[in-house]
Amino acid sequence: MTRIILLGYMGAGKTTLGKALSDSLGLPFYDLDWYIESRMHKTVKAIFDTQGEEGFRRIERNMLHEVAEFENVIVSCGGGTPCFFDNMSYMNAQGHTVYLKASPEVLHEHLKMGRTVRPLLLNKTPEEVKTFISTQLKERERYYSMARHTLDVNLLDNRSKIKLTVNTLREMLGI
Repeated sequence: MTRIILLGYMGAGKTTLGKALSDSLGLPFYDLDWYIESRMHKTVKAIFDTQGEEGFRRIERNMLHEVAEFENVIVSCGGGTPCFFDNMSYMNAQGHTVYLKASPEVLHEHLKMGRTVRPLLLNKTPEEVKTFISTQLKERERYYSMARHTLDVNLLDNRSKIKLTVNTLREMLGI
């Protein structure tokens, strides 16, 4: 049985790499935010708007416990998932945890190009976003670094590099 849980800051490429790894291994892929949205019939932003971050994090924890129990699966979690409750130790107990590590500069570039609305970045100027990413990444690093594996994803910017990164990840995990 294989369970691979990808974690890291928003914009690190968890979904992109998760989909590519899923294709490579023939395993189902679940993006935790998408899973939450399908189960709750609301967007993450709508949940944040109506229940606040605390309410969202409770829902997120419950949904993590559902999806991380699936067998032969790849899961990408939200950037904050490892930082709340006992989520990080729970994920480590469930399978391979991989921290996709990227610099604040790379994360900022990825988030500028992103197509999804990030509730924590709403109404911030580009300079405020840069500062927010750097500050929050420093706070979250202690949780992310608890993952069993760390993979540098600073150069995850085209299909050939994604394929190389998938191969590196497969070697790292021995699969």
